[in-house]
Amino acid sequence: MGTSRTFSNEEIDAFVIANKKGHFMQSPRWGTVKKEWTSRILVSQREDGSIAGTLHVLIRKTPVFGYSLMYAPRGPVCDVHDEKTIADLISQAKALCKEMRCYELKMDPDVPIQDTKFSDLMKKQGFRIDTSMSGFSAAQPHFVFRLNIKDRTEDDIMAGFEKQTRKNVRRAVKFGITSRVGTREDIPLLYEMVEETSRRQGFAHRPIEYFYRLYDAFAPEYARLYVMEYEGEVCCCSLVVCYGNKVWSVYSGTSDHHREKKATFLMRMEQIRWGLERGCEIYDLMGVPGEVPEDHPLYGLYAVKRGFGGELTEFTGEMDLVTNRFIYFLAEHGERTVRSIRRTIKSATRTKKKQQ
Repeated sequence: MGTSRTFSNEEIDAFVIANKKGHFMQSPRWGTVKKEWTSRILVSQREDGSIAGTLHVLIRKTPVFGYSLMYAPRGPVCDVHDEKTIADLISQAKALCKEMRCYELKMDPDVPIQDTKFSDLMKKQGFRIDTSMSGFSAAQPHFVFRLNIKDRTEDDIMAGFEKQTRKNVRRAVKFGITSRVGTREDIPLLYEMVEETSRRQGFAHRPIEYFYRLYDAFAPEYARLYVMEYEGEVCCCSLVVCYGNKVWSVYSGTSDHHREKKATFLMRMEQIRWGLERGCEIYDLMGVPGEVPEDHPLYGLYAVKRGFGGELTEFTGEMDLVTNRFIYFLAEHGERTVRSIRRTIKSATRTKKKQQ
């Protein structure tokens, strides 16, 4: 196989949207969000010239002797059991690794861990697979809750919620929580909510420019900013991406005020409604730490998302194809090792010059 012509971003976007394994991070649009990375899209063609599969890779220089890391978030997009297409995409990625001086190709496919046929296929291509990630240690969540919304009604979906979740949705309505679709001018509101949440829960967050780039790349057709208010005061916000057959709750934040009014539960219901309007099959509540006991520090997050009746989905794992083992070792062991080796090289060079 191999590409015989160049495809436009519009053609690739259309393919990714139509494919069951399509993901917004595999869209050409994602490259404009990750501006600190170099974006390249590999395409595998069928004999008739149509697209069989794509792999959107991001490339970023590391401080390790001018080498780079190549990362394909949630790729590839294709029939994941089509060995011919997979082999072609990986062959192209290996060639690009050589061209761009990449020491590793990292992937975290949107494929469930139960699909051992796919895992075996990727091992055959030379990948090592890590499924031991805990919490949120991986680049993308290893566990998510996904709710099947295909051909379902709102009432049917609500009936599948846990009792307390249904009560919380209705409680928000009873309190008079209102919902509106925000504009780009409301990004600072989202950022404020994310900041408040990060202070409360102790996690890092993206700079505001990142939210602008994400909004600009996908809105208004594929992204919405939801603003939930109580008597004109913002309670919570979320940035949602609806792309292909899935709708993702990508970023959200909650104010320290009016939390007892449960606006976040109604906000998620609004996200589901948008997915239903767009004919989506899956509502992805995004990351959870896996199934955890009640004394776990992230049990609250797990319990809230579980309450929406979705299925706990574990992905196939983080996959690594190492193309330069020495540089990979240095990168994995940090800059301290690199500095030590550089000092050794400089010392050896000085000694050699003195001897000459």
